Amino acid sequence: MSLITTHVLDAALGGPASDIAVRLLDAAGSELATGVTDADGRVSELGPESLEPGDYSLVFAVAPYFARTGTPTFYPVVTIHFTVRQGDVHYHVPLLLSPFAYSTYRGS
Repeated sequence: MSLITTHVLDAALGGPASDIAVRLLDAAGSELATGVTDADGRVSELGPESLEPGDYSLVFAVAPYFARTGTPTFYPVVTIHFTVRQGDVHYHVPLLLSPFAYSTYRGS
């Protein structure tokens, strides 16, 4: 199982946001993995089973999603920075998305 997973929900429509490209980057900005949200808005395999402790980012390309739905958006890209700590076995990082706001949290 991947150490990092994510789930994107369109809060304005009340459902999953599919076909959003997601990149996992290390602190230097090097790309470690890529994925695309499925019909349920999930990327269940994003990167390796383990990562060194440190800072990482998930980058969500949301502009194409909003363009497909015909919705103007203020945020063409959403970047979430987080820290991987020694001994943690899984990080689920959901994104709650709307055209003019977003929020995130550490899921389970």
